[in-house]
Amino acid sequence: MRRTIGVNTWVWASPLTDENLPALAAKAAELGFGAIELPVESPGDWSADAAAEVLAEQRLAPIVIGAMGPGRNLVAAPGSEIVATQNYLVHCLGVAERLGSPVVAGPFTAATGRAWRMDAEEREARYRELRASLAPLVRQAEARGIRLAIEPLNRYETSLVNTVEQALEALGPLLGPGLGLALDSYHLNIEEKSIGEAIRAAGPHLAYVQVCGNDRGAVGDDHLDWPAFLDALDDVGYAGALGLESFTGENATIAVAASVWRPLAPSQDELAARSIRYLTALQDERNPA
Repeated sequence: MRRTIGVNTWVWASPLTDENLPALAAKAAELGFGAIELPVESPGDWSADAAAEVLAEQRLAPIVIGAMGPGRNLVAAPGSEIVATQNYLVHCLGVAERLGSPVVAGPFTAATGRAWRMDAEEREARYRELRASLAPLVRQAEARGIRLAIEPLNRYETSLVNTVEQALEALGPLLGPGLGLALDSYHLNIEEKSIGEAIRAAGPHLAYVQVCGNDRGAVGDDHLDWPAFLDALDDVGYAGALGLESFTGENATIAVAASVWRPLAPSQDELAARSIRYLTALQDERNPA
């Protein structure tokens, strides 16, 4: 199966704005990407109407990405904070509907970096709370023809949902047309015993896939078994995009949030170019004309 390859604007800049999107989209298109991940860090940073024109000009498919910064929580938080987070995700759904993004993907549980110890009883209670917070959003997503895609994160970034197994347990009754899973090779590499079996466990609930090298750098010159990764995606019939997600170290906030303490490539352009060259060649090899 041949999949569209996308790239997150975080590879080069944070936050995304109306001012920097045209140049970033042009760069992505020039490098050969067919889709672009558009992070909504704060509502109002960029306009969906303006972005629609830019993406149409560059012939890039849109993927809307949410960011769970400090104070964004759907569990273990004051009611006002949970409502504000729900409102933020409603905004993301509206942006996705305007642009035609099939998903809104992100770690929509609690603020990234927030972690605490839980016994089994508390974990079960937090999962119930998460489902209650998500339920109205899932209904909205389904009504708009969009799928929320919730991403398990590694143990250093959350203590709520680290694995596919936990995601299925936490979200089970809500999974369907309005809610699925977003899987990221970086987190899978840390948390799963077998990346392939984790993808297969997600099965029809797999809504979006992000990729990067095991060190958050380029795809293809790292230790991950990328042919086996694609085999697993084939096995579950995943036909969506592969989104390259890495991060610039030039922005202090995002560098600290993503623990980017050293350059991951000689340049961000090279990181992106090496990744798409490898993924394109691998797909060509697997899908000869």
